[in-house]
Amino acid sequence: MAELDVWFDGDCPLCRREIALMRRLDRRGAISFIDVAGDGTCPIDRAELLARFHAREDGRMLSGAAAFAAMWRAIPLLRPFGLLARNRVVLRGLEAAYLAFLRIRPRLQRLAGGRTGA
Repeated sequence: MAELDVWFDGDCPLCRREIALMRRLDRRGAISFIDVAGDGTCPIDRAELLARFHAREDGRMLSGAAAFAAMWRAIPLLRPFGLLARNRVVLRGLEAAYLAFLRIRPRLQRLAGGRTGA
């Protein structure tokens, strides 16, 4: 049974590549990957799920860098990075980097041939 739920934008070529890699690394099957662009169930507003990366860890909804850190913690190879992100200063830095990525995401999606939404 999955320990973590992760919602992703299956219409985003960048997201699809990232999730494909995470699926390969998740050899224990600890993560349930849910495509928000498809028929995936949305625990919150679909637009909000498409705008930022979300995960549910131990019943808590997380978004942005905190959601990535939760996903990393569920994958043994990446677990040290996820544990490091429990430090507030590290998580703040990761969130700043994630916000910078979100600003350029539409351009990167166009370059990768995907949709141009948030």
